[in-house]
Amino acid sequence: MVTLTLISHVLCPYVQRISISLQEKGVPFERRDIDLSAKPDWFLKLSPLGKVPVLIVEQDGQQHSVFESSVILQYLEEMFAPPMLDNDPLIRARQRSWIEVGSSLLNDIAGFYMAPTESHLEEKREKLASGFRRVEEELLTASWFQAADFSLVDCVYAPVFRYFDVFEQIDDFGIFQSLERTREWRLRLSRRASVKDAAPDNYPALLREFLKRKESALAVRMA
Repeated sequence: MVTLTLISHVLCPYVQRISISLQEKGVPFERRDIDLSAKPDWFLKLSPLGKVPVLIVEQDGQQHSVFESSVILQYLEEMFAPPMLDNDPLIRARQRSWIEVGSSLLNDIAGFYMAPTESHLEEKREKLASGFRRVEEELLTASWFQAADFSLVDCVYAPVFRYFDVFEQIDDFGIFQSLERTREWRLRLSRRASVKDAAPDNYPALLREFLKRKESALAVRMA
């Protein structure tokens, strides 16, 4: 028997990926949130990189830690049904490629909310808008994506979209302007039970408080 504990932070989008995958597969797990500004010693022993998520796997009386979200997702794919990547090697490779694009968008989001000035904020806004235009043009029109059931691609993009629920309360940044397919995908993902349950109910308030503490153009707008 395998027992799983997900070590997480309440705002971490990479943790949300793992939570969504586990829920979609119907795998029971315990979630344990930590404060990344005061990392406990036991956590540092489990995570050589000092990052979440970490999945603690208890199996045959022994405890193992698996870290890095992409590695954890692959472990879950190999261990638990139903599969969330395609059986065809080429389609599976393309799915993984777009997962990497999703990770790149998370980096762009961090650049957006950390932008120190209005000019930098606009630069980062346009970079995000450009990234989502590519998603609209290439990913959402791909035949393999349109035919797929809920997949790891969906797992990865749902936490990306969640940020914008808060950003759009601050201002209308127009990032999804004219991206009808992307807006529909975002709405569809937001309604899914596994996506809702991947973040706490007070996530928007927690994210707003996190953003307010930044010395950034976005924080100035919030003030």
